[in-house]
Amino acid sequence: MKPLLMHMSRAASGLPPPMILSALYAVLIVLGAMALKLPLSHTVPITWSDAIFTSTSAVTVTGLVIMDTGADLTLFGQMIVAFLIQMGGLGLMTFAVLILGALGLPVGITGKLYLREDLNQSSVDQLSRLVVTILKVVVCCEVAGAMLLSLTFIPHYGFWQGIWESIFHSISAFNNAGFSTFPNGLVPYATDPVVNTVIPALFIIGGIGYVVLHDIFTQKSWRAWSLHTKIMLLGTGFLIPWSVAMFAFLEWNNPGTLGQFDSITARLAVSWFQGVTTRTAGFNTTDIGAMHDSTSMMFISLMLIGGGPTSTAGGIKVTTFVVMIIATVAFFRRQQQLHAFGRSIALDQVLKVMALTAISMILVFVGVFLLTASHDGHFLDISFEVASAFGTVGLSRGYTGELSEFGRAVIILIMFLGRVGPLTLGFFLATRVAPRVRYPEGRIYLG
Repeated sequence: MKPLLMHMSRAASGLPPPMILSALYAVLIVLGAMALKLPLSHTVPITWSDAIFTSTSAVTVTGLVIMDTGADLTLFGQMIVAFLIQMGGLGLMTFAVLILGALGLPVGITGKLYLREDLNQSSVDQLSRLVVTILKVVVCCEVAGAMLLSLTFIPHYGFWQGIWESIFHSISAFNNAGFSTFPNGLVPYATDPVVNTVIPALFIIGGIGYVVLHDIFTQKSWRAWSLHTKIMLLGTGFLIPWSVAMFAFLEWNNPGTLGQFDSITARLAVSWFQGVTTRTAGFNTTDIGAMHDSTSMMFISLMLIGGGPTSTAGGIKVTTFVVMIIATVAFFRRQQQLHAFGRSIALDQVLKVMALTAISMILVFVGVFLLTASHDGHFLDISFEVASAFGTVGLSRGYTGELSEFGRAVIILIMFLGRVGPLTLGFFLATRVAPRVRYPEGRIYLG
């Protein structure tokens, strides 16, 4: 057995760290599906397709569901889903480092390299401090979230069930998963002040990124924060008010969404929650399928942008979107160098942004094409589903249950690539290859 493990270790050492991490995520998905197939995990018969889809959705912290998590799964099955969400949101290598640290075992340089890729870092110098920050943030936020949510759920469900509902939704919210054990999601709590405060706070903190939180906790001055933190906070500070205001503007008189509430306060509360949940959280307090087409298009764009790097969120990331806007403005101003907050942005970072955006758009386009070619359905519903899967959001216009086996396979692949794809791509984009030959410059006419 030992020679076999040594052989596997040597074989794995020749692979790039992101490829190994992707394989580990795939293994976790398979193990999760096997656990969900156990008789004590479900109350109704489920197929392997159901189990793999649910496991993938949990590990990639997406939240798209094809069965009722609260009714079709037992308490043990729900605990499996919560564990998969925690593992997928926290990051496998981060979790492994925490376990090794608790046991007093060294991580090693290879483990640090894998952790560096898992956390999307350029060096291994600050990894230990970052992991400690992650642990503190996760424990504090999820425990505090569960305690506050219990103020609402215990009176409704009793002590023990209320405690479990609070724990489950706290884990799901902080990890931006969007899973709920309630058949209608959080729609019954659309105007509940605790739910409208705690759930958004959890997924905003979880989606803003551990690097940003580390800067905020360790650096008290704005000037001492990194360029990444400043850009992330700038983008977040713009996208949240924009999404909330636009949802209220577009849906104010829609009887299927905001129009059903009589008071202005209730409409504003739903607008707040539903506007910020596009930050890859996936919870809903109103009927997503009843939204206007214009609102759905806005949601698609926000889901594709997603949250922050080194976070529990998906999408192309807010920093990618902001750098793309900065590059576009620089082009029209005829500027040869990009800069923000007194710092320059290197050309290789701009090229990475272009590659990430282009490949993401191609992936979404191919996914929409495959589903429209193989399914009968509204084009907007399909596009919304694919964007939600890629951004690991979990919002749906009710199309998930209509997917065929082929459609499920497409969505599973998109969820997986949406979670680990940018990680793998970032590794290859960061690998520098010196050109052997310099060719004479040519001119291409663009536009």
